[in-house]
Amino acid sequence: MQAKTAKESRTIITDLVLPSETNPIGNMFGGELLARMDRAASISARRHSRRIVVTASVNHVAFNKMIPLGSVVTVESQVSRAFNSSMEVFMDVWIEDRESGMRSKANEAIYTFVAVDEMGSPVPVPELIPETDLEKSRFEAALRRKQLSLLLAGKIKPEDATELKALFE
Repeated sequence: MQAKTAKESRTIITDLVLPSETNPIGNMFGGELLARMDRAASISARRHSRRIVVTASVNHVAFNKMIPLGSVVTVESQVSRAFNSSMEVFMDVWIEDRESGMRSKANEAIYTFVAVDEMGSPVPVPELIPETDLEKSRFEAALRRKQLSLLLAGKIKPEDATELKALFE
């Protein structure tokens, strides 16, 4: 299985925020944004693995800015690290200023997907090769996030979380 770069999984989805997607004060529902991010991330995971993928977890979501009705919203996603059968997908959410067209980062999220066969059993995925400084940073951080998740779930012992231990040495 040939390794792939992060840019090979890059996915960009742009859409408007419609009235049915907003709360009573005119901002996009968080659940609507989560669904858009899930779609973009699943496409990225599928592009990387070329397999059926399922959402395993929503690891992190930061709702930093409200997204008002009528906004143009862009979700950019790409695989940040591949493990055995799982892939971490990092997303940046951008909104455009109505008048200037300038983009600003509104939110970010990290989801984990697992590649599966037609029976739903996990299957191996290609290794990921980070190229840019940002990709390398996200790649390295992904292992720490995975170890923290496994540690909190009781699936590894503290002494086995080597990347986390290195932060405190």
